[in-house]
Amino acid sequence: MAREPRPARGKVPFRRSLLGRLLFSFVLVATCSVAATTWLAVQTTSGSIQQEQSRYLANDALIYGKLAEYAATHANWDGVAPTVRQLAATTQRRIAVTTQDRRPVADSAPPGSLLPQTQSAALDPLHVDATMVPGATAGDIDPRAVGPFRLFPGERNHLHDLARRSVSCLADYMIAGEIADGPSGRPHIKVVGGDPTDVLDESCGGRRLAAPTATESSALADLNSRLKKCLTTENLPILELNPDLTWGRGAAAAQGPSPVPTPSAVQSPRNVQSPRAVPTPAVRDPKGGGITERKTADCVDTARRDQLREFVAPAAYLFVTDPSGATTPGFALSRSNTLRVAGVAGLVLALAAAVTLLLAARLIRPLRALTDAAQRMRDGDDSARVTVATGDEIGRLSAAFNDMSQERQRLAEQRKAMVSDVAHELRTPVSNIRGWLEAVEDGIAEPDDALNSSLLEEALQLQHIIDDLQDLAAADAGTLRVHPEAVRLGDILEQVAAAHRARAASAGVALTVTPGDLGLQADPVRLRQAVGNLVSNAIRHTPPGGSVSLRGYADDDRIVIDITDTGTGIAPDDLPHVFDRFWRAEKSRNRQTGGSGLGLAIVRQLAESHGGTATVTSAGRGHGSTFTLRLSGGA
Repeated sequence: MAREPRPARGKVPFRRSLLGRLLFSFVLVATCSVAATTWLAVQTTSGSIQQEQSRYLANDALIYGKLAEYAATHANWDGVAPTVRQLAATTQRRIAVTTQDRRPVADSAPPGSLLPQTQSAALDPLHVDATMVPGATAGDIDPRAVGPFRLFPGERNHLHDLARRSVSCLADYMIAGEIADGPSGRPHIKVVGGDPTDVLDESCGGRRLAAPTATESSALADLNSRLKKCLTTENLPILELNPDLTWGRGAAAAQGPSPVPTPSAVQSPRNVQSPRAVPTPAVRDPKGGGITERKTADCVDTARRDQLREFVAPAAYLFVTDPSGATTPGFALSRSNTLRVAGVAGLVLALAAAVTLLLAARLIRPLRALTDAAQRMRDGDDSARVTVATGDEIGRLSAAFNDMSQERQRLAEQRKAMVSDVAHELRTPVSNIRGWLEAVEDGIAEPDDALNSSLLEEALQLQHIIDDLQDLAAADAGTLRVHPEAVRLGDILEQVAAAHRARAASAGVALTVTPGDLGLQADPVRLRQAVGNLVSNAIRHTPPGGSVSLRGYADDDRIVIDITDTGTGIAPDDLPHVFDRFWRAEKSRNRQTGGSGLGLAIVRQLAESHGGTATVTSAGRGHGSTFTLRLSGGA
């Protein structure tokens, strides 16, 4: 068959070479990596800043809420320092409270620390900061500022008892409710779904729960007194506020101030229901110009602030900063920073390209040597080798190539020798059979019993060689099968000895057996074949008067079979080749001592198929030999 045309061995174009592809791939990967890393860094930084800002805003809201609550529930700032220190430790911020003329009230920083030029917020329970209180309008009164409306403990306990009875009563009507406290300490009932007002008022003590306490009545009377003064001053009709601080229905009530949680029996999560207002006459402008809600609302608001002023802390300034002095986190990538990032990225790419060129050149040099050696091997040079200069992957590849080349050369030589040996082994019995048959045909010899026996012996020898070759071919192809079963080692050795005892006696060789009462898993037919080949080989190489012994014993977890003879022995240089195919110490191929040269190779294959090994030891020529089979133990 014609060989395909061999490609030219000229230089590979740079763009198609391993160096070019490696460099291109590296630059592409590096560029993508730098771009992706930069994008990821920017995105990560932006996300971190946003998270930090969100945390700052949440902390600021927490700080303002806590201090505003303190201002709404205390008459002064005298005891605020512990609260400031606790908030500073929780939020990791510097917190300072000062009067409106910037005199320090409490500061989490060491004494003498400078304050920022501008305050973060104003703390005034009578004029809340709408930016810090969701849903609030600038100037609203803090709902937690209840002043004289705050209930005494006895009143709270009494109202809680009434609220618990009302909740139990509502449960009888299949209405779920729970008790919640308002800023003044008055409990109210929260229900889910429906309008339980009638049930609560008529059957569950709602009116008793909504009735003002002595504290609330006194505070309301004081508030109405203050309101009366304002209305009189403004020449407005005199009116009195209801317990929920409304003074009528409709628009006037809607425009009134946010009611302090005064008598309020039931609230729904979907619609907080105030108690029903007591109807009051509409307030008319004396000149007939309509209802004077705005002026009235202003007087109500003025009266409330006037009443609460002595119960809340005075207005103050709040300063919130980082321990370093910054008020908010920030990040900016300036033009110089951008150029610096681009310059560093370019430098990294240049360095990476230079390193890649250097490494690629060192990588390609041995690969080219390997390619040349492989091409020489393809041309028939089985002695092609490469120099192993390094111990890295390329060096290991070179060593593996040399081993492969050496093994290929050995196999080629062995194949040639095997073909010659097979031809020689088959030629001898075939030639003998042919010669005797031609002699009979020519009338030179008579077909008697002796001739038939001789021809049968030659045919059996030919069949034996073919069977051995077939076993070796099956082993090489991986189709040599064994069928392990539980066997007794002593039985196997006695059977082999019985089969060879007559031959040993005719050769003048003593055959002894030390079987050993051991069990193992093995194919009895293949094991007898392996031991039989070793015994036959030992008898063949032992002169008359010598001995061959079989011994089986256990060595740790292995079963060991030794076949020891007192025969011709094996030279040290020949020991590595004993199990090679067609190898014989006697090069004369004398069938009395040489055999076919396949028996020991079959022994090694059978031992390996059982998961064992076959080895040989000898002290040298004339000192006998010991062949050892080591097999897995356990029956």
